[in-house]
Amino acid sequence: VADAAVERGVKAIGNVIDTSGDYPGTILASAIWHMEATIDKAIAKVASDDFEAADYGQYSFMAFGGGSMVLDEGLVPADVAAAVKATEKDILDGLFRVNVNDARPASDG
Repeated sequence: VADAAVERGVKAIGNVIDTSGDYPGTILASAIWHMEATIDKAIAKVASDDFEAADYGQYSFMAFGGGSMVLDEGLVPADVAAAVKATEKDILDGLFRVNVNDARPASDG
């Protein structure tokens, strides 16, 4: 995505890792995945002899330390950056929750 954005002279949003250093002036923001939070939870359950098969996906969410965001404030207007930071704080404070829709997407055709 970032290579295509550079080729076309447009901006892009990153995902999973921060590639803004590789694509300066292109990546507006990136959603970063921190798998460690999920792994640490599972290991702690095993270590305490309390492990059971379960959906550990929630530990990949920002509220559980499994996600974060990188924002290039040089590319994003100040009011947008402030709104993003406020929402990030609300997520971390438990005041804003993003519901996950795991339903199969409907096809356009």
